[in-house]
Order: sequence, then C-alpha cells, then structure tokens
Amino acid sequence: MMPPRTSFYGYRIVAACGVIQAINLGGIFTFGVLFPELENEFGWSRTAISGATSFAFLMVGACAILMGRATDWLGPRIVLTVAGALLGLGYGLFYRMEAVWELYLYYGLLVGVGLAAHDVCTLSTIARWFERRRGLMTGLVKAGGGAGQVVVPIVAAALIAGVGWRLTCLLFGLAAAIVLVAAAQAMRRNPAELGLKPDGVVGDKVSDAVQEEEGVSLKEAAKTRILWVLCIAKFCDLFCLFTVIIHIIPYSMDHGTEPTVAAGLLSTIGAMSIVGRIVLGGAFDRIGPRWSLLGCFAILTASLVMLQFAESTWSLFIFAIVYGPAHGGFFTITSPSVAEYFGTRSHGTLFGLVVCCGTVGSTLGPLVAGGLFDALGSYKGAFALLLGFSVLGLFMASALPSHRRFESP
Repeated sequence: MMPPRTSFYGYRIVAACGVIQAINLGGIFTFGVLFPELENEFGWSRTAISGATSFAFLMVGACAILMGRATDWLGPRIVLTVAGALLGLGYGLFYRMEAVWELYLYYGLLVGVGLAAHDVCTLSTIARWFERRRGLMTGLVKAGGGAGQVVVPIVAAALIAGVGWRLTCLLFGLAAAIVLVAAAQAMRRNPAELGLKPDGVVGDKVSDAVQEEEGVSLKEAAKTRILWVLCIAKFCDLFCLFTVIIHIIPYSMDHGTEPTVAAGLLSTIGAMSIVGRIVLGGAFDRIGPRWSLLGCFAILTASLVMLQFAESTWSLFIFAIVYGPAHGGFFTITSPSVAEYFGTRSHGTLFGLVVCCGTVGSTLGPLVAGGLFDALGSYKGAFALLLGFSVLGLFMASALPSHRRFESP
C-alpha cells in the first residue's frame, strides 16, 4: 500500500532543491553587495569586476550541458555534492584575495563551476518527480531561490558593515558548503528509484528497475525550431537579468542611494521574484510554455521602459517591484518548458543546452554594461540595450507553438 500523499518523497526533493536554490542564488545576489567593496578597496574598474562575473557565467554555460548529462547518467546527488563543495570553497577563498586574478579564479572558476549545477540538476530532477504539477513545484523550488535573494544579501550587508567583507565571505563559504552538501544527500534521480510514481499518484508500485522515461534525444530535439527558439529567448532574458543584478546597486549608489538601502533593491527584487515564481509556475500548468514566456517578456519589457527614467531611490524601488516577478518567472518556466516540449528522457542534457546558450547572455551582459559605463560615464546606453534584447525575446516567444508535447520531425 502506498504511503499517504503528505509523505510522498517528492516533497522532500522539492524542499532540498529549494534550499540549494536559496544558497546558490543568494550567493549570486551577494556578489552585487560585494561589488562596491571591491571597487573601493582595490580600485579595480567596473569592467574588471564585471568581467569576473561574466567569467563565472561563462563557466556556468560551459559546464551546464556537462552537468545536465551527468545528472542524466549519475543522478543529482553526486553532481550537487561536488558543486556545493566548489561553490563554498570559492567564496571562502575571498578571505585571502589580493589580486584581480584571484577574483577570476575564486569567483569566476570555482563559484562558476559550482553554480553550473544548481539549476540544471535541481529542476531536471523536479521535472522527473512531477508531471501534472510540474510548473507549480518548479515555482516552489525557485521560490526558495527567491528567499535566498531576499535574506542572504541583507545578512551579507549587515556582516560586511560589522566584520568586513573578507570575514563575511569566509563565513558564507563555510556555511554554503555545509548546507549544500547536506541538502544534496536527499536527492534521488526519479521516483522509480524508490518504487514510486510521479506526483505521488496512488497505485501499484512501479518495478524496482528504473522505468524508461518518455521523450526525445538531443539529436532529435536539435532538428526542431522549438529548441533553438528557447535557446535564443534564454540568451535574451539572461542578458537582461544578470546585468540588472550586477549593476543595479552601483547605479543606485551613483544616484545617491546609501549602500544598505541599495542592497534593499536586490532584496525587493528577490521578494517580488517569489511572487513571480509561484504565480507563474502555477499558471504554467494551465497556460503552457508559450504564453508563460510571453508573459515574462511583457513584464520585463515594461520594467525596462521604467528603468530608462528611474534615477531617484523611490523610482528604482518601483522598478524593482515591477521587474521582480519577471525575474522569478523566467527562472521558473524554462525547465518545465523543455520537459513539456521534449519529455524527460534527455531533459538534463537539453535543459543544460538551453542554459548554456542563456549563459552566453549572462556572460556578455554585465561585461558589456560595465564597458559602456566606463566608456560613456553612465548606464543609459546599457539600459537601452537591455530594452532592445527584451523586445527581441518577446518576438522569439511569440514564435513558439501553443501545443505542449513534442512531435517527431
């Protein structure tokens, strides 16, 4: 007899994935708080500091397909254990940093490789454990990431004010490694490993042998227009999203916002992203990939129009409130979109490919924005470019089919 629904192991997977997301995404947002500290202490240009972020995202992209394939083959537990240890080590080594090359090694390489696993492994696992409620459960996992975006930057800013940025990074690195490695031990590749069915469906247990998952191979998916539309759309949204995350604090401080208040912008984005993750994740199960993606790009475009004119602190907080749901929505709907169009048999690999293409955008975005600021002395050109990519993404989303299931070419 099956255990009651409330004891379905998939909910433990959701909880573990939410914790992993919180630490990883909290760490990404914390780098925005560290940005002015590094600029003030070392005198490095914003291009140089942004370059480390871009290198980290380049590593995320370069390793995403590898992490996805490793998840398909080895399961998420091993992959996330190694990734968590690397991320914690990278942040911990900030304690001894003196040269810009160390920033690229510790954050760009170690943290970057660690980050490569967090979305691909966790969300691919969720896609296998849930079918009918795939979007909602993905949204709940990403809400965990949103909670990390709210809490971690505030705690980091308070610690930096008290004990300095070096000790703050050491403490975060140690805590991150412990929590991530511990959470990874709860992961299982799919419900069949435990003799269960997706969504906690009550019925006869499945065979102890891992059941064959439905879906297509990378080779089959690569022949379709859908996959490449998703890749281009992901490039557009991550170009915008990570540029905002990295540069919104320096931009707000340039216009007179106090550092702790500026950190509140990231927390506001994180809080509103939780709304987007849950609402848009739940809506995904009803409206499907195309309309979910169109909705995210429409919200993003509206917020970026506002950003062109936002200079005062209050106007930047209004921008953050409007922008936040799109930020959360994009990170929520990509994985279930891949599963809806292509199935779960090669989900880790296909999702990794989409993430890889997207991280080209997240690599270029902060670097280009930093270069434009250094050249022009303002962010006006960079923010106009973001608006252009958002409109392009809106156009690409409109090219997706409305049907949910992949049809063989």
